[in-house]
Amino acid sequence: MKRNNWTHEETIVAFNVYCKIPFKKSSKTHPTIIKYAKIIGRSPSALNMKIGNLGRLDPDLRKDGIVGLSNGSKTEEVVWNEFHGNWEKLAYESELLIAKFSNQPIENIVEINDEDEENIKMGLDKTVVVKRRVNQSFFRSTILSAYHLKCAITGLSLPKLLVAAHIKPWSEDEINRLNPRNGICLNQLHHGAFDEGYFTITPDFEVKISPFLRDYKDDASVLDFFFKYDKQKISLPDKFLPNKEFLDYHCESVFIK
Repeated sequence: MKRNNWTHEETIVAFNVYCKIPFKKSSKTHPTIIKYAKIIGRSPSALNMKIGNLGRLDPDLRKDGIVGLSNGSKTEEVVWNEFHGNWEKLAYESELLIAKFSNQPIENIVEINDEDEENIKMGLDKTVVVKRRVNQSFFRSTILSAYHLKCAITGLSLPKLLVAAHIKPWSEDEINRLNPRNGICLNQLHHGAFDEGYFTITPDFEVKISPFLRDYKDDASVLDFFFKYDKQKISLPDKFLPNKEFLDYHCESVFIK
């Protein structure tokens, strides 16, 4: 029996999945596709096709000559226009829907850590804590998948050592906290150094080491972990290319000159 047309809610979940999987690796056999297809009661082939339909709307893919499927529905366009650029809304609302389709409370969908539990005990509203954790988890998944689970500088591919690093700091721009173009996948060491301004990434996507570290050039570790990558181009994602305005901000306001 032929399935009904995709609903607005199902398409929002598909957009969530679109953000969490490298476009070129999307297939009906991909574990993420299989997982979420089961949650919404669609076949992996159908969800994979929906990812392709959403890809046709992505200007970042078109710039790189990557196109999605040529046919699509009005619902996809409505969802794209509603959520593309409104990342906080997409993150939380799509994860709420995933919880709904899974017949679970949303706190079961994300990992609540000890710090979260302590904040709740101290009186912080549980909804606020859960929403923050949901948003952070969505941002991390989106950034790591865009960079194919590899550090953009070193190529390190151990997921537990990778971080979704904000280019423009979290505290400086509330509107773009979850914007995937405000993120770069870095390993934990380079994430800390990036936040401290020990290096920056130029709008030409080139690593630039701070003069501050010249005093440490006799340290073999500093040479190996930092100066080795000076003037190197970072690996770029297939979507959610780092925003050059955010890179400019880091160069001017965070980088130690």
